[in-house]
Amino acid sequence: MLPGFQLDLLLIYFVYGLAFFSMGLLMLMEAGRSPLLAEARTLRPLAAFGISHGLHEWLELFILQAEHLGAVLPEGLVLFRLALLVFSFLSLLAYGVQILRPATRLPAVDAWVGAGAFLLYLGSMFFVGHTQADFWVRIRTGDALARYFLAVPGGLLAAGALSYSSRRARQEQRRVLADALRWSAAGMAGYALLQIFVSPAPFYPASVVNDALVKTALGVPVQLLRTVVAVVVTVGLLRAIQVAEDERQRQLFEAQQARLEAMQRAQEAMEHRDRLRRHLLRRIVLAQEEERTRIAHELHDETAQILTASTLTLASLRACLEDRPQELELADRLQDLARQMSVSLRRLVHDLRPAQLDDLGIWAALEYLADTARTRLGLDVTLHLEGERRRMLPLVETVIFRIAQEALTNAARHAHSKQVEVYLRIDPDDVYLRVQDRGSGFEVGKVLARSVGSGVAGMRERAEAVGAQFNIQARPGSGTIVEVSIPCSEQEMYDDFSRATDLAEPQENSS
Repeated sequence: MLPGFQLDLLLIYFVYGLAFFSMGLLMLMEAGRSPLLAEARTLRPLAAFGISHGLHEWLELFILQAEHLGAVLPEGLVLFRLALLVFSFLSLLAYGVQILRPATRLPAVDAWVGAGAFLLYLGSMFFVGHTQADFWVRIRTGDALARYFLAVPGGLLAAGALSYSSRRARQEQRRVLADALRWSAAGMAGYALLQIFVSPAPFYPASVVNDALVKTALGVPVQLLRTVVAVVVTVGLLRAIQVAEDERQRQLFEAQQARLEAMQRAQEAMEHRDRLRRHLLRRIVLAQEEERTRIAHELHDETAQILTASTLTLASLRACLEDRPQELELADRLQDLARQMSVSLRRLVHDLRPAQLDDLGIWAALEYLADTARTRLGLDVTLHLEGERRRMLPLVETVIFRIAQEALTNAARHAHSKQVEVYLRIDPDDVYLRVQDRGSGFEVGKVLARSVGSGVAGMRERAEAVGAQFNIQARPGSGTIVEVSIPCSEQEMYDDFSRATDLAEPQENSS
């Protein structure tokens, strides 16, 4: 039993255990993070040492208090305290071996070293302690041998491991981390050397070099010195963890910035592709309308003149055949065919490029389209026109007209309904078109999948060419609604369509 248990020793043991226990918790948390300080597998043994050694010091504090108060302690508790001490030193030894061992094909070399050290400790216990009959003497002997054979080499290896990590951090230009690890290495080396001063035991050198010698020489218990170096080790590792956390936060911030930049670049690339697609669609629409206009002009200027000349020639021929009834009937029939061809040609010219669209605007073009659908397609078309009757950019008017034309054609061919409603509203900020029939309807997804480049897909492509919102609602048996909303504020119109118009001019000039 210890004579005269002191209150200051109680505080020393408490702080001693708290320092290593805190270090163990810090290393355990660090082992679950990204490996900036060290790999997780190398930090776990250090965490096990800190937690188990802190618990050992608190348990030893409890045992010393109980001895001071004269309580009888069970031998199992004392043996558990010694086993906890041995386990903590073996963990410290494993940490040092894992860091310092060279690359080898034996991944369990640290386990072999730990097993060898433990067997050496057991052998020394049998050789030195088997002659001791007193239980407490054997416990002090086991404590001293654990510090000689396990704590001293384990502490020195751990100090070397921390020093190695410090040098590696300095090579990586992480100076603050290197300084923190160097302080921890110095504290761990001091801790290893202080393990030489064990409790007095009946064998050399424990009988001479022990904690009583430190008390006599320095006037302070060796536990106080161990507490100081334990605090140095813990503070150094805490600083290292803080530096590693700061670096993790910096890396995380940089990764987030890189991700945001990548997302921004991807967004810009998508917007660029969308602009290119819209530009291509505009060019296609413009090219189609230019080709339609050219063909319409050629038919009107050349083919129509030829038909007119043919009609006049047939009229002259008919005057020469008045006394020949059979040939006169044939000439009348040819004149009728020529007139039918002229009517069909005028209709084709209007379908290719209605003059109302170029001369009078979208209102007149839709009125002409509704009249044509009533007479030629047999549809009951109801036309509603609202808003300001004003001219818009030719491309916008063309898109509105073609979408309405396609919707009426689809209603006549596929909807099996004669009632169609066409609604156009022109506001200062947008143009809204809706074409609704009460026909058989269809499944939009299937039609879009198989109608690439024509029909419904063609309407959508034309709408996208002018930045419009295109929507089609249809269900089998419920009719079809085609909606188009085109932004047309002056600035948007200028930005969106002036480039397309400019790009079309060189072709016109070159032709």
